Amino acid sequence: MSEGSANVTYSFRRTRAPRSTATELVRLSNGEEAALPPPSIPAGKVPRVTRLLALAHKFADMLARGEVASMADLARAGRVTRARLSQIMDLVLLAPDIQDEIMSFERVTSGRDPVTMKEVQVVLRSAFWPHQRATWRQTLELRRTRASPGTASV
Repeated sequence: MSEGSANVTYSFRRTRAPRSTATELVRLSNGEEAALPPPSIPAGKVPRVTRLLALAHKFADMLARGEVASMADLARAGRVTRARLSQIMDLVLLAPDIQDEIMSFERVTSGRDPVTMKEVQVVLRSAFWPHQRATWRQTLELRRTRASPGTASV
């Protein structure tokens, strides 16, 4: 060790607090504790359709691995109807590029989500990916024209 350098030991301890206010404490070699700043949480919320698509993929993986026996078991565990679970699971039938776009939606800080589940269900009426893509583009364009200020309705 070079002259003038000090040996510093760190140990971490998480204080028990509500999720949003938990702090990381660092114990320095001299016995003092210092609080680390909390991790930054991005502003806004993840769009609902994005969360549901991620959930659908998680459920599909659970079914494939045999962690749950059936979609009915998933519905019971999630306290939703089998029909609602089917709506959620149908999201994995979207064209891969549409799924990628949904998963890359920005967080919503104000206003409405980029698309609603009802709009996505219209896209899902067709299992043929080229039809889904055409309907998806129409849905997004319709959303854009509704959101644009100053557009005249006829």
